[in-house]
Amino acid sequence: MPTVPRHVLPILVLAQFAGTSLWFAINAVMPDLQRSFGWPVTAVGALTSALQFGFILGTLVFALLALADRFNPRRVFLLCAMAGALCTVGAWAMVADFGALLLWRFATGFFLAGIYPVGMKIASQWYQQGLGVALGYLIGALVLGSASAHGLRAVADALPWPSLMLGVAALAAGGGLLMLVLDDPPQAPRRVSTLQWQALSTLWTDAKVRSSVLGYFGHMWELYTLWVLMPLILATRLSGVQLSWAAFIILGSGALGCTLGGHAVRRWGSARVAGLQLGTSGLCCLLAPWLMHAPSAVFYGWLLVWGITVSGDSPQFSTLTARNAPAQAVGSVLTLTNSAGFAISIASILLFVALTPHLPLGWLLTGLALGPALGLWAMWPLIRDRA
Repeated sequence: MPTVPRHVLPILVLAQFAGTSLWFAINAVMPDLQRSFGWPVTAVGALTSALQFGFILGTLVFALLALADRFNPRRVFLLCAMAGALCTVGAWAMVADFGALLLWRFATGFFLAGIYPVGMKIASQWYQQGLGVALGYLIGALVLGSASAHGLRAVADALPWPSLMLGVAALAAGGGLLMLVLDDPPQAPRRVSTLQWQALSTLWTDAKVRSSVLGYFGHMWELYTLWVLMPLILATRLSGVQLSWAAFIILGSGALGCTLGGHAVRRWGSARVAGLQLGTSGLCCLLAPWLMHAPSAVFYGWLLVWGITVSGDSPQFSTLTARNAPAQAVGSVLTLTNSAGFAISIASILLFVALTPHLPLGWLLTGLALGPALGLWAMWPLIRDRA
């Protein structure tokens, strides 16, 4: 097996971090937009769901047309990062029009389908051995990139919100350009010229793929809804710059869970690492009614553990799926899995945001535990076999 050059993983990590910073660019400036335009609290759920809908459509198109398997994935990543950056500039230019903003966020989500799963496809080509470690760093970069909008807001609180949106757009464009530095891996599978329908069917016909995919679906019920609700949780104790810093640290701590989990797979295996983190985050859901009112040290410790584990299992779901999917269609299988997972996340976000005014927040958060519970049930055959 050829040695992977040392510069490959840092470039992939930086590119993924920059490209996925588009994800929550609007969420970080929502307090300013709500004050400026009088939007309701539910606006953040609508805008997040618009992006998720765009991502679902994008991943369906990318998977069914096998774009990441038929064309050079580095070029797909570059083009989508540039397009996503332009969509964020468009959102900045028309931000006062909520309908137009929804459309721009939908388009941003569509192009993110060529960044997140395609980045994993590129990593799987380079790291046919040690993929769990590589994806730990790569998805850790995605988590940190998604949280970066809150960090930018905290650092540049004195700057007007348009500067933050344009800064995120520039960051994403730079991530796309980084792909020009990479070469194609020498052991990359031959690119296919036809659609891979039989390969896509492994999501439900192959027992190992099915277990990891269903585990991922349980994870997705919890993950993005928690990310949307986290500012509301923190707002019970913080506001302003302090809230932005706390959101960045807690959500960004998922990168630590991804990277440490990636190293732990060498001893425990991907399935057990994913199962441990999924179970821990599920326990955090169930403890919410009591810990919402706990002393500050316990409260922030709970959120930090939750932030680490709610994201930290994601690389290992992708590793298990990529490892067991047909080699010539890894990109398409991962992309279709993402599509279904984000459809689940939209249903969860819309449900929980709609229930927020009607239920105490702590008790509402216990409903997120349904995803980890079902995910652990689906993953049990892989956990038992130390996959």
